[in-house]
Order: sequence, then structure tokens, then C-alpha cells
Amino acid sequence: MKQLRGFASDNNASVHPVIMEAIANANIGHAVGYGDDTITEQAQQVFKQCFGQQTQTFFVYNGTGANVIAIQALTQSFNAVVCANTAHINVDECGAPEKLSGCKLLPIDTDNGKVTVEQIERYMHGFGFEHHAQPKVVSITQATELGTIYAIEEIKAIADYVHSLGLYLHMDGARIANAAAALGCSLADISINAGVDVLSFGGTKNGLMFGEAIVFADAKLAESVKYIRKQSTQLHSKMRFISAQFVRLLEDDLWLRNANHANNMARLLGEKVAAIDGVELTQRVDSNGVFAIIPKDIIEPLQQEFFFYVWDEYRSEVRWMTSFDTTEEDIEQFVSSLQKLQK
Repeated sequence: MKQLRGFASDNNASVHPVIMEAIANANIGHAVGYGDDTITEQAQQVFKQCFGQQTQTFFVYNGTGANVIAIQALTQSFNAVVCANTAHINVDECGAPEKLSGCKLLPIDTDNGKVTVEQIERYMHGFGFEHHAQPKVVSITQATELGTIYAIEEIKAIADYVHSLGLYLHMDGARIANAAAALGCSLADISINAGVDVLSFGGTKNGLMFGEAIVFADAKLAESVKYIRKQSTQLHSKMRFISAQFVRLLEDDLWLRNANHANNMARLLGEKVAAIDGVELTQRVDSNGVFAIIPKDIIEPLQQEFFFYVWDEYRSEVRWMTSFDTTEEDIEQFVSSLQKLQK
């Protein structure tokens, strides 16, 4: 079967060579399992340097696991989680957050993937009323599933409002590196420093082979997480291989170089396709995603040459994602094929 390069997902990208090297270097001799090894200890310190000494980080297999454990740590089964209708926890996790936490998700309709304080306010009622699920967490995504980005001030405003009601703020940061790179700020500035209580920190979409991290702003919030992680089947026995990847990703700003490249490739792709008749961008290209409406009859022929997903079949809207290993040649070939099909 021919393996098509394309723009379906940054999950489809290869593993960064530096990360492969880190895994190989960790593959020497024996090490204590389940995170009691020196590499994991080093990774914990790297995360504290990045997000603050008061934080506590847990490593897990994947993004769904990170989101589920984060929500479980902050809630009880009678609680509710407010999120955007496009949120990964609402659309693409097969109901795992609801099944495993018992919480009800309350999705907010949004055209750009972002939620506002005014929208959240509409769900802040029924407190103490035993017939209603009790709101406890607001979950936002950075960058959003539509490639848009929250400004630091927007996150702070949401955090201040949420905290004023005794709720927690969770951030799904599967692409937080792309957001921080686009804003020109640190990873902490758009998460923990902005008032996020728990961050699901993504690595797989930014060059890792596997593994995600959950960063708690305050270790007190994480007192039961080691048990929740085990029950959720997210405790990796050979933890050093997740930890080694994060050490290399964060220590030498590899995360930033990877994210900048992916973002730059998306901007280039967006500029070139926007100039083609019949192509309409539907979102700003803030990070590494390009969303566009194209003629329905050319989608399938184009997919035969380049793998990508249809985002909204009704609108003929497609999603094109770039990654750290997207090349200008990839984009030139794709744009050329798109132009030919348009004629």
C-alpha cells in the first residue's frame, strides 16, 4: 500500500530524529519501572523549570488519557464540564471523559473553537440543586481544534471568572507548543501562569513517538492522581522511554523549533491555497491548521494524491494540518495538484 504524504494530521508525522536518539539512549541497561528511574526524575525537574517549582507532572500514554485523568482529578461523578462543542473531549474521545469520570459535558456552540466568559456564564446555574449536574470544570483547548489561539488575556479572564465561582480551569494542550510559538511566549505563560489549574501537555503532535504529560498547577490537586492513572490503565511500566522524550523536547527548545516550522508551513499553505479560485479559508491560520471550503467534486481526487480529512461534509470544508516534517516541496506539490483539479 502506498504511504501518502499529506496534511491529515500532525499525528501522521514521523518521530523527530532527536527524539529517536533520546529513546535509543534510554535503552541501555536496566532501570526501575513505573517512573522510579533517574530519567523520569530528570524529566520531572525539567517540567518544574518550565512551569514552576510548585507544579507536579504525571506522564501517560496518550492525549485522551491525559484529558480523562485531569478531569477525574478535579471532579466527582455528579459534576459537569463546560467546553466548546468542537472540543476533543466532546467530539473525538468516544465518550471516554463522560464514561470514566461520570461527569456530564456541557458543550458551547462556537464558530472558531474558542469560548468566552459570557458564553460560560450561561451554564453557571443550578448550584446546590440536586437535580442538576454541578459545574466544576471549564475545559479550553490551546490551540483549538480549529487552529485558532487564545490570547493570554483571554485565558486569564476565563480563569479569573472560573475561580471566582470555585471552579477549575483545564486546558487541553495537545498543540500548546504551536500556540506558544505563534504568540511568541513561554509554554507556562499561556497555561499555568495564566491561571490554568491542570494542563494536558501534548508531545505526540510535536515530534514524540508516544506519551503525553499532565501538569498540575498545585501539587495539592494531584494527591490522588497516581491512583487514578493506574485505574485508567495509563501507568507506563517502562516510564523512562516517555520521560526521555520530554527531556529532549523541552531542554533545548526542540518543541519551539518544531512548532515554529509547522506553523510557518501552515501559513505558507494558507497563503497559496487562498489565492486559488474556488478555495475559501474558513478560519484564520493562527497555528498549524488550515481550514477551507473547496468544491466537493475535487475532494476525493485530491485525497488520492494527498491524505487529508473532510472536516464538515455538509459545507465541503476540509482540514489540512502541517507538522515539523512538512516540507515546502510537500506544499508546492499539493498546491499544484489542487490547481490542476480546479481547472
